[in-house]
Amino acid sequence: MATAELVRTPWLAKPKLNSELGLRLFCFPYAGGGAVIYRRWLTELPLVEILPVQLPGRETRLKEAPYRSLPSLVRAAAQALIPFLDKPFCFFGHSMGALIAFELARELRREYGLSPRHLFVSGRRAPKVPLMNKRIHDLPQQEFIERLRGLNGTLPAILEHTQLIELLLPMLQADFAICETYEYRPEEPLNCDISAFGGLEDSHVRREHLEAWREHTSGEFRLRMLAGDHFFLQSSQKVLLEIMFRELYRLVRSIEKTAK
Repeated sequence: MATAELVRTPWLAKPKLNSELGLRLFCFPYAGGGAVIYRRWLTELPLVEILPVQLPGRETRLKEAPYRSLPSLVRAAAQALIPFLDKPFCFFGHSMGALIAFELARELRREYGLSPRHLFVSGRRAPKVPLMNKRIHDLPQQEFIERLRGLNGTLPAILEHTQLIELLLPMLQADFAICETYEYRPEEPLNCDISAFGGLEDSHVRREHLEAWREHTSGEFRLRMLAGDHFFLQSSQKVLLEIMFRELYRLVRSIEKTAK
């Protein structure tokens, strides 16, 4: 396996690489989001290497065609990130990002015999729990935009900016296609622990939807509900980062003990 420090990839935006740290945390964005949403994490979680994942079709990869199916996205991500899996690693993902992190963990197990030490999933129903919202990714452009107006998390300024929304529309529709066309396929539970996070006011992802993540691990499962709606990732970021710090500290200590 190649050494990560010698490899560059557009899939990672400004990774915080430090050979003295023994654990990497890969962070996956929600639909319509990019690596920038994890900017604060780079300084708030200094005990691990933070690697925000940059998907095609946004921010620094705006000119690239976005993926519209999860299997193809996961296969490409696995191939691109393999050089960076040369030390213990964890995954964090919010909403769509949680689904990507989960399926990527399964892809790495099938194809490379690798596993994250911990899977952190946030604001996403367990994979076996079907989405109840109506599909919108294949609606005509104007109808799709109108439906976006009713969803929390899309900046109104973007929706009112004709040129900007036209620029971002392919990425937004592709992300919704990934989520809305996902088909869960049964496999053995992951052998890593899973921590799930949810918003107390999230009307689309309720506690029971998050509890179902328990079935996807043979290890420990923990669920924490935080103040806020679906985007508690932003409104309760301080509390979330405090919890993540404690969880990651525990993992780092465990890795250090094992290495002795």
